[in-house]
Amino acid sequence: MSLTLHTALISTMVMVSASDGNMTDSEFKTIGEIIKTLPIFDDYNQDHLTGDANNSMDLFAGNSELSAIISKIKAVLPRKLYDTAYALACDVAVCDGQLSQEELRILELLRHGLGVDRLTAAAIERGAATRYARL
Repeated sequence: MSLTLHTALISTMVMVSASDGNMTDSEFKTIGEIIKTLPIFDDYNQDHLTGDANNSMDLFAGNSELSAIISKIKAVLPRKLYDTAYALACDVAVCDGQLSQEELRILELLRHGLGVDRLTAAAIERGAATRYARL
């Protein structure tokens, strides 16, 4: 699968969602809402989402190591979108109110692979936790 800017961002979200082996309805809904509402996806054809998400799953199901997949994602994204990709992954990770060890590990690999510094990552993580807080 060759990645585009949009499929690279979708792949980061799917990677986090699938990391614990349980893609929840909340995670699917969040990915859909992100694609519908964020300006980065304005020129993305939403009819392709199911196919692109499935292709992302196939990418992860292959024999590629996560670091190689993250390198492919990084190669497609402009530098200014590394933080965006990490933020989208964080939103998906926290949207269902549960953070598994697998999701935390994927976020760590993404942070390192995309070169998101600790302070920026902490701010992104705190913002995601705040947006998806529950009583």
